[in-house]
Amino acid sequence: MRCVIARYPFDLTKTGVLASMKGVRPEIVTGESVTIGRRRYPVKQVGQVITRQDRRDFTAGEVTRAMARLGFTCHDRPETAPMGVPTPLRTASALLGGAGPMDV
Repeated sequence: MRCVIARYPFDLTKTGVLASMKGVRPEIVTGESVTIGRRRYPVKQVGQVITRQDRRDFTAGEVTRAMARLGFTCHDRPETAPMGVPTPLRTASALLGGAGPMDV
């Protein structure tokens, strides 16, 4: 599939994206993301890997549109843990017997 990212044309395929992202460790997702294989990557990280361009040169929307057209699942924002679910900070605080952030 031909798409334009940061004013440059790219011929992308689903198998090509899978191969490019193989062995790449996902960064922490703080915004838009895409599921590739069994991993969830920030779209800017995916864009940087597949285009070999600086992340400032393209928008998350350009990469999201391309990934959606290729059939990948795209997400608007990261999933957050519901209130009351123990996070590492709450768990460590409880183990140490101190007041956690929710106890103040």
